[in-house]
Amino acid sequence: MPIRRLPEGTVNRIAAGEVVERPASVVKELVENALDAGAKSISVGIASGGKTEITVIDDGHGMDATDLALAVERHATSKLPDDNLFAIPTLGFRGEALPSIGSVSRLTVTSRADGAEDAFEITVDAGSTGTVTPAANPRGTRVTVADLFRATPARLKFLKSDRAEAMAVSQTIRELAMAHPRTAFKLQIDGHTRLDLRVPAGSDGARDNRLRAVMGDA
Repeated sequence: MPIRRLPEGTVNRIAAGEVVERPASVVKELVENALDAGAKSISVGIASGGKTEITVIDDGHGMDATDLALAVERHATSKLPDDNLFAIPTLGFRGEALPSIGSVSRLTVTSRADGAEDAFEITVDAGSTGTVTPAANPRGTRVTVADLFRATPARLKFLKSDRAEAMAVSQTIRELAMAHPRTAFKLQIDGHTRLDLRVPAGSDGARDNRLRAVMGDA
């Protein structure tokens, strides 16, 4: 059989496997994006272990229509201002998370930039990118991932039970929350609040307070 180039959609779905392994990895990428956007409050919701729906809402600086369109393109990022790969101050920088997630699910991103009056929305369905449209959203960004691995159903067979996947998501949130004690985190699983980590007034002892809150909930 002669060598041939794979279609772009196939390439993207294969590449997505390096970023999107399970619902917990999706949550990690989206929460890290929120943290890089300066979010002080992050709310995560999942259904069926994250297989049918994942929602991440933050109050970060948000995106305008132009940035929103670029955000779902591969290797487009605001986190790497030059080619200096030895001094990266952010959690992410490759510009692969959103396009990778969008190539294997139905991804909807709704965002309103800080100081802007209007919000905008874009959807990527199994790698097919729609147009940016007006939407309603407070300052910050809301990301919804529906039907994870809908474009690669064989991947679903490698996922564990809903309960096991939900536990992995919860552990991911706990780890990120401990590393970022001045950000509030909330996790809802199938409509029930499982974590609600708030930031008390004042900054004294924030890390110790967060560690006690997380370990006490464990």
